[in-house]
Amino acid sequence: MDTSTVLGKVVTVLHAFTADDHGVTLAELGRRTGLAKGTLHRVVNDLIDVRLLDKDASGYRLGGRMFELGMRASVERRLLEVAIPFMEDLYERTHETVHLGVPEGTEVVYVSKIGGHRPAPAPSRVGGRMPMYCTAIGKALLAFSSPALFVDVVDAGLARKTPRTITAPGRFRDHIDRIASTGVAFEHEESAVGLVCVAAPVLLGDEDPVAAISVTGPATRFRPEKHAAAVKAAAAGVASTLARRAALRTL
Repeated sequence: MDTSTVLGKVVTVLHAFTADDHGVTLAELGRRTGLAKGTLHRVVNDLIDVRLLDKDASGYRLGGRMFELGMRASVERRLLEVAIPFMEDLYERTHETVHLGVPEGTEVVYVSKIGGHRPAPAPSRVGGRMPMYCTAIGKALLAFSSPALFVDVVDAGLARKTPRTITAPGRFRDHIDRIASTGVAFEHEESAVGLVCVAAPVLLGDEDPVAAISVTGPATRFRPEKHAAAVKAAAAGVASTLARRAALRTL
């Protein structure tokens, strides 16, 4: 690892811990990493500030945030394993672009995408982000999330992306309420001119949705309402499979 960069130093420190460590002194970390004491002290303090490390009387140890990130990576890996077959089925039905997105604050992060032979020029990419308020996936997530998230989304601003973006908070509230009652969200050229979309949330019990699945196509040929039932069934299939696997792990 190149320790001449800040990232290199951070990774070197984190890699210095083992599963058996319950408290590591600064001197021991220095021995394991080879970093100068002053540099090491700055790095560990920064890592403590962001909860990647904790410190007590016995020394330093990996922090709670590391556990959270590990759990999240594990959950997203399981989500992808389960969702991709359902996404492939949707693609076979529609021959349009299929997305899987997860919530991240007031945005959607796209974690998987299956494109058609003639994919629409969707402004999405795996790892990319889009605002919740103007995307079908985002609205599907928002409609089944806590009321506080709706407030956060509105407070962040409903900026106009296209002439069809819903920017009035009251109208947007009514729109989200309709999605909550039907279980499916539509987007008609709200994030990009010429694109339409249908999405449904992946719901596990009474929790906030873990993800949503969508199909996107050009307004000239794709009729999202025609595929609403299939998208909703795919999202329900992902949810039931995740729940079944979770139940088996607890046995």
